[in-house]
Amino acid sequence: MDGKGYFKADDKFAAFRVARAVTETMGSAGISSRKNIAAERPIVVMCIGTDRSTGDSLGPLVGDMLVKWRLNGIHVYGTLDNPVHARNLKETLVNALALHPGAYLVAVDASLGVLDHVGCITVGKGPIKPGAGLKKELPAVGDMHITGVVNTGGFMDFLVLQSTRLSVVMRMADIIARGLHLAFNDYSSVSFRDSVSFSQFQLMDQ
Repeated sequence: MDGKGYFKADDKFAAFRVARAVTETMGSAGISSRKNIAAERPIVVMCIGTDRSTGDSLGPLVGDMLVKWRLNGIHVYGTLDNPVHARNLKETLVNALALHPGAYLVAVDASLGVLDHVGCITVGKGPIKPGAGLKKELPAVGDMHITGVVNTGGFMDFLVLQSTRLSVVMRMADIIARGLHLAFNDYSSVSFRDSVSFSQFQLMDQ
């Protein structure tokens, strides 16, 4: 899981690595300037999951963190109070794209994997298929996706999600939210203040 696009949550620079991967992925789609995002193509972040399951709460937790920053041109769907889940995903997706035509869609969701990958975050191009591990037929979501491996999968996945440790989910949600915040700061008029800037990290990481 150390290849391009995969990041371990226990890496102290994980949020910056996620930010850089998001920026690169968006850049490959032609989104590379604040002017474009503010005037031509908004960003919709679809944070998928539910607060009724610890393992599946990754998306709503990320959404809760993102909405507090109120970044211009960034529209967040899916929070703990108003989650986007299997029952309302299709309707929410249709409504979001109707309100924000031509939006660049970032999908955030929890996933299950092998033991060695638990606690890892992946950033990639293209959509994800929410609910696939639970045999649910849901629409594919996203021009790009971010997922966090919250637990092991393959057997009684529903119960596995219910028994996932909250600390694992919270750690990944914090990294994903901070990574997105850093990346989105380039496309928003709201200034971002942090003790270490994204550009400083890039220099340290070379």
